[in-house]
This record gives sequence, C-alpha cells and structure tokens, in this order.
Amino acid sequence: MKTMLSVNLNAVAQLRNRRDLPWPSVVAMGRIALTAGAHGLTVHPRPDERHIRRSDVPEIRALIDDEFPGAEFNIEGYPSEDFLQLCEAVEPEQVTLVPDDPSQATSDHGWNFAKHHNYLKPIVARLNQSGKRVALFADADAEQVKWAADTGADRIELYTGPYAAMYDDLDGAARELELLGQTADAATAAGLAINAGHDLTVANLPPLVSRISNLAEVSIGHGLTAEALEFGMAEAVKRYLGALAE
Repeated sequence: MKTMLSVNLNAVAQLRNRRDLPWPSVVAMGRIALTAGAHGLTVHPRPDERHIRRSDVPEIRALIDDEFPGAEFNIEGYPSEDFLQLCEAVEPEQVTLVPDDPSQATSDHGWNFAKHHNYLKPIVARLNQSGKRVALFADADAEQVKWAADTGADRIELYTGPYAAMYDDLDGAARELELLGQTADAATAAGLAINAGHDLTVANLPPLVSRISNLAEVSIGHGLTAEALEFGMAEAVKRYLGALAE
C-alpha cells in the first residue's frame, strides 16, 4: 500500500506571522510541495490564528482546486461550532478532529474514546453527511480503538509524538513503535483506516511504514519545514517521499 504524504503548512504560517508581511506565502509553499509530489496539504487553524489564519484556508482550497485537482485538503482542529462551519464552507476532503485545548502549543494527545465517543458521534455524522472523510486523533492504545470505531469515523490518526521523542533511544523507539503497530492492527480489525502524524522525520518514517504496512497517510509539518530550510521545500518533500518508499 502506498502511503500518502500531506504537508502541514502551520510552521510556514508561523514563520510568516513573525512579521506583518506576506512572506513566506503558505500558498506558494503549498504549490511547491504539491509540484514536488506531495499528495495533499494540511492546516490546523487555531482560534488565536498564531499560525494558519482563517483567511488562508479558502486560498489553499482554491490552490488545490485550480492547480492540483487530484490532491487532498486536510483540515484538523477541535470540533467547535466555528471550526465545523469553516469545514462545511471550505469542503476539505478530510477533517481530522483533535482534542486540543486552544492554549496548547501543539497537539500532544489523542481522544479518550471511551469517554468521548458519544460526544463525537453526532459530529462525525454531521461531517460525513456533507461528504467529508473523518479521522480522529488517537493515542497508541489498542483498547481504545473499539470506541473510536463506534463514532462512525473513517480513520484514526495515530499520535506519533512519543515514538518520535525516542530519536536517541533505539529500545524506547522500538517499544513505542510496537504500541503504534498494535493499535493500527486493532483499528484495521475494527474497519478503520490508519493515518499518522507528529514529529515524523526521514529517519523514523521507514520503521513506521514497515510496521504499519497499510498506513494510508502521514501528515508532516515541523520536521519537513525544518528540512526545507536546509534543502528547500521541493527537495524536502522528495526526501520524505523517499523515506515513505523505503
């Protein structure tokens, strides 16, 4: 199975927002990423607009529609009413729901599905009804998967932060990878497809794809943007595509 690469543009937007200037342009960087072979673009618009702004979202939608009609747009965020209305207006191919507090610097945990599955059910149904694939941010916990499936979601997105944090601990990385793999196995058995994301790199991607052979998509922002500073956006995308193919 070929794993798709969605480039998260939040870090590009955060750099832009350091100045009251229009560069670096998230649309221009998205265009370079897609031209280089990325399969889609991801954004996480937060209420304080500290990186992606609401005004960026329709512009990225237009970029994909006008120039890359085969690519996908993934919008992730906490399912507030404002967020849901934005998704309904912009019509991304995929919506990834995360349990973030607005004050969080970044996503750092998945949903407690046993606790929140009844809360998520009508939200998933609302998004599905308007034709959107829904993924739910999930910790590496195989026991939680049955509750994720109960929501009616199409996919889970595995939170890979703990795995990525073991970049200098091979034994720890192997343990975290196996937890992710067991969760993916349980999700597959429950009828859910698998995405993954958070601090993934060209070094830790090949073992992840090897363990989860049916990994549908990875969403990568920080590591890829950091590499783009060194190699350029196009070459960074090609490096990540190469890591997925190893």
